[in-house]
Amino acid sequence: MLLLSIEEITKEYDGIIALDRISLKVEKGSIKGLIGPNGAGKSTLFHLISGVEKPDLGKIYFKGREITSMESHEISALGMGRTFQTLQIWGNMTVVENIMAGMNRRLKGGLFSCGLWLPWIRRSEKEALKEAKEILDSLGLLGKWESIASQLPYGKQKLLELGRALAMKPELLLLDEPASGLTLAEMRQLSEQISQIRQEGVTVFIVEHHMGMVMEIADKIAVLHHGELIAEGTPEAVRRNPQVIEAYLTRRNPN
Repeated sequence: MLLLSIEEITKEYDGIIALDRISLKVEKGSIKGLIGPNGAGKSTLFHLISGVEKPDLGKIYFKGREITSMESHEISALGMGRTFQTLQIWGNMTVVENIMAGMNRRLKGGLFSCGLWLPWIRRSEKEALKEAKEILDSLGLLGKWESIASQLPYGKQKLLELGRALAMKPELLLLDEPASGLTLAEMRQLSEQISQIRQEGVTVFIVEHHMGMVMEIADKIAVLHHGELIAEGTPEAVRRNPQVIEAYLTRRNPN
């Protein structure tokens, strides 16, 4: 069953083509990887999928519904969550407050009822706190739940951003360079977390610069180069693809 379908997407910036007629599909329950050299258009594609930007041409469908022209909050409400290449946590809030902020669109009650602190609002907050602690526990962050987010080590902050995205209960989770800046041990932990997320029923679409990590966890991988889709298939097929070797792998050793 298809969860996300991208059809002939094109995006230009001042006459420069960032994405050229890209078509991709993400199946429900899968982990899909997206790789490519810097400037290949990976983050741009995520911006278009999540509604941060709009394509010039083409269409995007999520759960069978066209979302091409929707705003990011509307797409999020349909069940899509994402993390960003640059950390987007609230550093002056506690760890648990960051997670509960991710539940905002699911919590009932407006400012008036919350201000009155009505009984059903108290129950909702109590349930949200319990759920937030469960998410933190699954990420190994429960012991830091009262800590200020900015005081966490960088790797833990990345996990916190992942937790906040999970708090939205997404059906599709877009992860943009989640392993950036992590140690090898932290990357292994992240890989385990992503695999666990999939087992819990969340479909994952991941952009990642660390080839080894993507090869390990993804069912299928797509490769962008200069805004074009040059390969797509299983990790093994992508690893052997001559165009991928030329466009991506050989850039590691330019000499």
